[in-house]
Amino acid sequence: MRKRTLTILLAAWMLLALAGCGGKPDPEPAPVPAENEYPAPPPEPDPEPYIPAGRNPLTGLPMEPEYENLRPIAVMLNNLKAAQPQLGISQADIVYEIPVEGGITRMLCLYQTVEGIETLGSVRSARPYFVELALGHDAVYVHAGGSQEAYSNLRSWKVDHMDGVRGGDDAQIFWRDPDRKKNNGYEHSLVTSGEKILEYLDKGMIPTEHDKGWNAPQSFVEDGTPAAGETAKHIKVRFSAYKTGTFDYDAGTGTYLVGQYGKEHVDGSTGNPVSATNVLVLKTSITVLDDEGRLRVKTTGEGEGLFFCGGKAVPIQWSRKDRNSAFSYTLEDGRPLALGQGNSYVCILSPRNSTVEYE
Repeated sequence: MRKRTLTILLAAWMLLALAGCGGKPDPEPAPVPAENEYPAPPPEPDPEPYIPAGRNPLTGLPMEPEYENLRPIAVMLNNLKAAQPQLGISQADIVYEIPVEGGITRMLCLYQTVEGIETLGSVRSARPYFVELALGHDAVYVHAGGSQEAYSNLRSWKVDHMDGVRGGDDAQIFWRDPDRKKNNGYEHSLVTSGEKILEYLDKGMIPTEHDKGWNAPQSFVEDGTPAAGETAKHIKVRFSAYKTGTFDYDAGTGTYLVGQYGKEHVDGSTGNPVSATNVLVLKTSITVLDDEGRLRVKTTGEGEGLFFCGGKAVPIQWSRKDRNSAFSYTLEDGRPLALGQGNSYVCILSPRNSTVEYE
């Protein structure tokens, strides 16, 4: 009897529960918005671009402060047709191009730092006027051989240099590139690199920083385009019957693209075109010294020139008091010339047998 009573009570409870289920319905859950219906989070601000706190004294561009007071490295580069392509020239902060014997030209390339610069070459021999220009920047001079007068100057002027021909331990920074030896010839195959140069400098035999009180004389502005300049989108610099250089203004980059030997000048190490923010043509006296055609190039004193930047040209005056001084540039009215921030290409020539045209 007791068992039956429990069964009836259980059945009654179940009926009550079922009745409760059919009562007031539970509230429906709140709709979940579709993914694209959520409010968009506020955009994160773009991070400020990193700008090094230092300044490259050769270009006016920002650089890490530890490089500011370094003595630049000045490398002699061969420029014969048979020696093309040159290696590492597109990374130079300043390129000086000057005639040597026979109407050919050679380049002195300055680098505020050679860190990260791979192959440089082909490296060729010294001439006195290139040594003078290196001294004007308090640079460490890198060359392979030299004229008798140049060797005499290197000794008497106490020039810090690395020589791939008569050097000692410093000659170990050079090697013969096998591909260039095969394709360009033995004399055009001697190369070096930023890594090798730095390894040698780490030995401590050459001071790597300017003495206290050294001041870079050149000033720079963000846009060096001369306000009253003449149009100069295309420049043609004829050094001799052998060598003519061209500079074509590229508005997209704000630089002049360099050409020589009838084609674009391309760096064989980086694959990049050679270009320059500033192009300067300095007119000076050049005389032949001997039967070999070696030259004397006047790099001190003063003279006339032309400055090209931003597709414009203006006449300038250059001056240099001695071989240990850098070039100083002024406008015709005597105001100092400010270069555009960027690298420079300096052509030094004689107006007697070289010409400059632009349009």
